[in-house]
Amino acid sequence: MNASGEPRRRRRADGERSRAAILDAAVRLLRQRPDAGMEAIATEAGVTRQTVYAHFSSRDALLAATVDRITEGAVAAMDAARLDEGPAADALTRFLDVSWHSFEDNDLLLQVTPAGAASEDDDRARHEPVTGRLERLVERGQHAGEFTSDLPAPWLVAMTVALGHAAGGEVNSGRMTHDQARAALHTTVFRALGVPR
Repeated sequence: MNASGEPRRRRRADGERSRAAILDAAVRLLRQRPDAGMEAIATEAGVTRQTVYAHFSSRDALLAATVDRITEGAVAAMDAARLDEGPAADALTRFLDVSWHSFEDNDLLLQVTPAGAASEDDDRARHEPVTGRLERLVERGQHAGEFTSDLPAPWLVAMTVALGHAAGGEVNSGRMTHDQARAALHTTVFRALGVPR
């Protein structure tokens, strides 16, 4: 490529690094201080407030991108957990553990994400990397005879996701501890999928 393309490519790379630094800083800071504003996030990222606004038009836009960043981390952890290997029931335990760990790390941050900020299609697309992996796991368990085949895999996936949200809600309300909710989630999901425990 000729020299005239170099500065543009360098600016794009610099912009991507800057955006990544802002998102990483937002995750770190909002985990501890969910009310942190754009100025504090800029300081944490080592950039100016104007730079943050150059990438994210509002705090809500930054929060939405931060949730995407958390989802990317959870998906990477799921892939590292090798959900396609070994007995499906063991893989389901790993899936639930990874999911719960992500919730524990980010529950304060997730509470400040604006409700209804994303359309239903956007929300579905955001969750698809997680639900897609879970659906493949459930189907594998059904084919192997480890999970019930009386109910369709998409329903079992939707139920598992809903139970995860319910468990998180119980923690956030103070009605259950993290450990209690995690244990209840495991027990309920395994019972629903017909796995003896």
